[in-house]
Amino acid sequence: MIAKLRGRVDQVGEDFAVIDVGGVGYLVFAGSRTLAALPGAGEMAELAIETHVREDHIHLYGFSSASEREMFRTLMTVQGVGAKVALAILSALSAQQIAQAILSGDQGAFKRASGVGPKLAARLVAELKDKLAGFSLSASAAPVGATQRGIPTEAEDAVSALVNLGYARMDAFGAVSRTLAGAGGVLPLPALIRAALKELGAANV
Repeated sequence: MIAKLRGRVDQVGEDFAVIDVGGVGYLVFAGSRTLAALPGAGEMAELAIETHVREDHIHLYGFSSASEREMFRTLMTVQGVGAKVALAILSALSAQQIAQAILSGDQGAFKRASGVGPKLAARLVAELKDKLAGFSLSASAAPVGATQRGIPTEAEDAVSALVNLGYARMDAFGAVSRTLAGAGGVLPLPALIRAALKELGAANV
């Protein structure tokens, strides 16, 4: 099984790239975000690869990182999500944005992807929430308002406070994320905790 390719970019199409490795051109299907991040023709590139072997074909799917490939695999565990839809979601949202949308219950984010309607969006959030419940509050799944270096200290402290009050970590994460999004990404810690508690209360009504 091919897990990684490193070679020169030979060609980039609408949903694929051809990577020349030692004179052999590998056709790799990929999302628009991954393709846009590739260097120009003739330059070196490296892609994490997911290999799908079927009776009638062998398909290679390429990703900019191992975490993106893992998200692709996770998305495909949901009924109705094949490789094409999973790539469409990864074209509309980064792996980090997908994790954030799932943990915060944001179904609307998935509707931006081609082929994802309301029912599938709801299924994605419902079925993947438990699978991502172990995600830590890090740059890989940061709430709205996070910087590129990590999430605000206030957000970490707010989630910890809610967990100490007995709330599940993924519920606390979702409440803090939604609260920060509604406040433009900035709130003092006491106000953030109070608003998140109201959010959790409303969710339980």
